[in-house]
Amino acid sequence: KIFQAVVSCIGGDGTIYIIPKSFETALNKLMAEIQNTFKGLGLLIPYCWKKGEACVVRGSDTVWYRAKIVEVSGSTLQVQYIDRGYIESIPQCHLYPTTFYTGIPPFCIPCQLYKTLPIGNFWQQDAVDYLQELLKNEEVEIHVEEMPDNPWGKLSISLYFGGMSLSSFMAYQKYCVAEDCQDIQKLGVFEGDLSISYLLQPLPVPGETFPVTVTHLVSPKEAYICLDSSGNSTKECNTEGAASHDSESLDKALKWCNKIVKTLPHLTDFRKELPCLAEYVDGVWYRAKVLSITQLVPVQILVQFVDYGTYLVAPTSRLRHIPCHLLKYPVQAVRVLLAGFKPASDDRNVERIPYSPEWSLKALWTMVDCVEGKRLSASILTVSPEVTISLYGDDKNLVHLKLLEMGLAELDE
Repeated sequence: KIFQAVVSCIGGDGTIYIIPKSFETALNKLMAEIQNTFKGLGLLIPYCWKKGEACVVRGSDTVWYRAKIVEVSGSTLQVQYIDRGYIESIPQCHLYPTTFYTGIPPFCIPCQLYKTLPIGNFWQQDAVDYLQELLKNEEVEIHVEEMPDNPWGKLSISLYFGGMSLSSFMAYQKYCVAEDCQDIQKLGVFEGDLSISYLLQPLPVPGETFPVTVTHLVSPKEAYICLDSSGNSTKECNTEGAASHDSESLDKALKWCNKIVKTLPHLTDFRKELPCLAEYVDGVWYRAKVLSITQLVPVQILVQFVDYGTYLVAPTSRLRHIPCHLLKYPVQAVRVLLAGFKPASDDRNVERIPYSPEWSLKALWTMVDCVEGKRLSASILTVSPEVTISLYGDDKNLVHLKLLEMGLAELDE
């Protein structure tokens, strides 16, 4: 069985406690009922607590939770939150004994990684801390491999985050030995295979109008666009639907990659078009490709972020090998030429675009104002030799009309 779950906590022994997504509604309903039943403080009179006894606990967030007594030691009790998994030492005044809700099974499931042996036969503290930092409160994919021998035992699972196997990843980190590590080669997570390349985004049929966003303008005539399925067009084509799903899945995979990016090797090969991960000025790592070496001492590399079209000159410290599973998502940004206009022959603005001097900087900034943050739509005219489109604003008029009005461009029949 395969299902989505949220990791609620990592036990001190490396047990992974998960709450299946399908349980969330029932758990929230139970929690609301508990809050309505128990109000105020815990039991303030003396009480003889017993190990294994059911109770409710008032957590540090002032919310009541189901729990059971794990250990009794003086005025402090060690309890386990049975719907979350974690164990905590709590003063007696924050507990209340109850037989309410004991007929409802715990919502969190204790799990262990299938055919995975920790170094030293038990999970070391640094490995537990790393698992906690990586997984707590995160949504993951669970593959059930083996049922426990008894109902209170641990479920044997394979856990995947962002398309990567946790067992393989922890084995790579030298925290454990995974009996079946084939998927680490299959995913190519750390091998740095240099023959790989990105998939191209499938385009809608020429003549069909579809919503887009402009992610980067090279010049008023040349842009990078993303298919935008959030547009409220009455008919969403299959290509847009697929693009939306790819984009959401890619965002999740990149979020995980940002959590583990320090474990990925630095890029040492700078061949043109080589896929990589690059750190942008916002401190976030994105998919990119190498374009050229711009400086040798110190080494500076020109890269392009393939899902946006933007460029960056970066030192090697901000470039890493890309996990191969990130290459299964098509590039989100498509380079296009805008049809219907050309630079004005009588544009007297002195400031020109250095790499495209036929255009004035004023024309570029005017086009930026026309497309930035706007709901746009496009229609493909040709796909060869280059993708050429008509681009329309949210008023359904061609975006370049503003340039024509200002004398910054002229019609190109």
